[in-house]
Formats: sequence, C-alpha cells, structure tokens
Amino acid sequence: MTAKFIKPKFITVEGMDGAGKSTHIPDIIVSLQGRGHEVVSTREPGGTPLGERLRELLLHEPMHAETETLLMFAARREHIANVIVPALARGAYVLSDRFTDATYAYQCGAKGVDASKIRLLEQWVQADLQPDITLLFDVPVEVSMLRLANAREPDKFERENAEFFTRIRQAYLQRAQENPARFRIVDANKPLEYVKQSVEEIISTL
Repeated sequence: MTAKFIKPKFITVEGMDGAGKSTHIPDIIVSLQGRGHEVVSTREPGGTPLGERLRELLLHEPMHAETETLLMFAARREHIANVIVPALARGAYVLSDRFTDATYAYQCGAKGVDASKIRLLEQWVQADLQPDITLLFDVPVEVSMLRLANAREPDKFERENAEFFTRIRQAYLQRAQENPARFRIVDANKPLEYVKQSVEEIISTL
C-alpha cells in the first residue's frame, strides 16, 4: 500500500505585543513533532542572518512608516527564499512567529501605511505563498499593556500607547474576518491551561 502523502503546512502565529503567543510556540512545536512532523520554527522580522540584522533596526531605530514596511518585506523576501520555501519543499512544517498579517496590523492598521502599497509588496515578495493556518492570540488592550509593563526592556513598538495597540487589535480582527478559512482566534485572556488546550485542539486538526 502506498504511504499517504501529507502536505507540509505553513503555520503562522500572530497577535499584538503582550498577547502571549510566544509562550505557546514551544508547545505547538512539541505537538507537531509528536505527530511525526519535522518542524522549522522561525520568526519575523528575522529568520535569516540578514533578517536578524534588519530586525534590530526595525525594533529599535526610529524611521518613516513606509521605510519600516519596505524593510519588513526585504527581510521577508530573504526569509521566504532561504527558510520557508526550502523547508516546505522537503516536507517540513514551518511555524513562524509573525508574517505578513503583522505588517497589515502594525504598519497599515497602527501607522497608516496604505493597504494597497502593502498588497503590491505582498504580491511581489510572496507570489502565491500564504499561510495554511494562522493562530491569532487575542487579548484586550489593557491586558496586553499590563503584561508588557511587567516584561523585559520594551522595544519601540512595545513602548507605544493604548490607542496604538487598539488600532493593531482592530486590524488583526479585521484580517481574521476577511480570511475566516485561514484564521483561528485564540482567546488568550483565558487561564493558561485553557489557552493551551485551545491551541492543542487547533493543532490536532492539521
């Protein structure tokens, strides 16, 4: 009998700063590996040597919002070419902490970059590559900011005000509404064990 081919999956994890998504990424990796999948865990901005250098600029240097967007997509192009596509091609699952939805949320939603410009860059840089599934960790803005207040030294995005985070959250929820087949919204304001169980239920369907 011929072995069943399992299409590799490109999974992204999204959410505003303080939503708690990074807490659950190790559990997602373990769950996927427990099902016999090779997992490549990566992040944006970053994921490659050049991407990590650009990450430092993006998180800490002040710049025009459109410059920020262009650098995000420059790092993304390297990420796609050198990490994501090669991993998917050999049959691995790719798990990325943020992808293009974050650009729509932060640079478009929060900073006002025209969505049509981001769509042009998305088409150019990604062609037809899109995540198979996106887990959006969602919390109220006040919860996000409280968590950030007790965290490590904040980057330039994490130092923003409540209005900025409100725009990010609204943009993410709009993206989820526009792409219901891809998005799974995780109520990350629930107790930790509840959130873990919710994530495991989603991963079990892949």
